[in-house]
Amino acid sequence: MALQPLEKIFMNILLTTIYFFAEEAPVKEGPAPSPIFQFLPIIAIVIFFYFIMFRPQQKERARREKALGELKKNDRVVTIGGIIGTIANISEKEQEVTLKIDDNTRIKMRRSAIQGLYQVETKESTS
Repeated sequence: MALQPLEKIFMNILLTTIYFFAEEAPVKEGPAPSPIFQFLPIIAIVIFFYFIMFRPQQKERARREKALGELKKNDRVVTIGGIIGTIANISEKEQEVTLKIDDNTRIKMRRSAIQGLYQVETKESTS
């Protein structure tokens, strides 16, 4: 049974009126959540980044400072720039070192420019 055009218009008006006058369900007012729970995800992210990024950097820095403090004459070292040499002299204040690069080549630099002790990497054959 098909609706006549007048009936369609009436149904549309009726449904539109019902839609506009329908009330939403009342919102139950409860206590507001504690602000600590709102900041908890941010705090968790900060703690996560501390243990993933900053803590390993601190350990590496402490290890490097300890290694630089134990440097002595005739240690073979590599600089941050990749220069390999032997420590020929350490200044009295222990802030500068003199590296012997070759027989007649010496470089004076700050101790902080040394990356660490030079260790020769050996390639082991896996046969």
